[in-house]
Amino acid sequence: MRKTAQFIKPLTAIILTIICLLSQNACTAANATDTSNSDAIYQQRTVHNPDGTGKFYMGREIAQVMGYQGAGWLERPSRGMEEKSARLVNNLDLKPTDIVADIGAGTGYFSFRIAPLVPQGKVLAVDVQPEMLNFIELNKQEKNISNVEPVLGNIDNPNLPENSVDLVVMVDAYHEFAYPREMMQGIVKALKPGGRTVSIEYRGENPLIPIKGLHKMTQQQVKKEMAAVGLVWKETKEMLPQQHLMVFEKKSQI
Repeated sequence: MRKTAQFIKPLTAIILTIICLLSQNACTAANATDTSNSDAIYQQRTVHNPDGTGKFYMGREIAQVMGYQGAGWLERPSRGMEEKSARLVNNLDLKPTDIVADIGAGTGYFSFRIAPLVPQGKVLAVDVQPEMLNFIELNKQEKNISNVEPVLGNIDNPNLPENSVDLVVMVDAYHEFAYPREMMQGIVKALKPGGRTVSIEYRGENPLIPIKGLHKMTQQQVKKEMAAVGLVWKETKEMLPQQHLMVFEKKSQI
């Protein structure tokens, strides 16, 4: 019995050592996985807001896209009064020759309001849903406006020529981009040097604004995400009832 005990003790010690080494390796592997996930541009989470996609970017959950079935809401008669649409357009500081890209144009609600202010320029109405572009074509014919051009974008690319756009407008659209980093990189490439990007989002700082949380953004978050693609914040205009109008500029060297 004594010999057996003498044999078991060192064997137990060896087994315990192996277990400890395996545990350390497991912990190291787990830490490596965590680091890899944190370094990735996007994180996918199973527990998330039901209004979101479960996909997170820079700490923000990406909202679900409003489909073309919501076209009637975009064109609701009360929208102009609720959002002060004319005031928004008049504060874009447009020049008659500007080439404007309306990203996430939907039915072209803002595209057709911008178009008369750029008579020697044009509006590129970009959307990823072909059904929305069909609405734009119908509105174009009905309104007899020739300087609005529908553009079918991809979820990670606006499909705009490089250095071709003076102004990019995103009205309540950016928070739904499935690939915000890639989409914004495409937008930056499309902007001329010194070109501007205007982000209009419902104020995430104000919980009283009756919009779902993921469909609002704070100034801090917008600035952080625009800075990630090299855009420089110039000003925020607080002249709308419920939205920020934030202006960013492309650096000449980008």
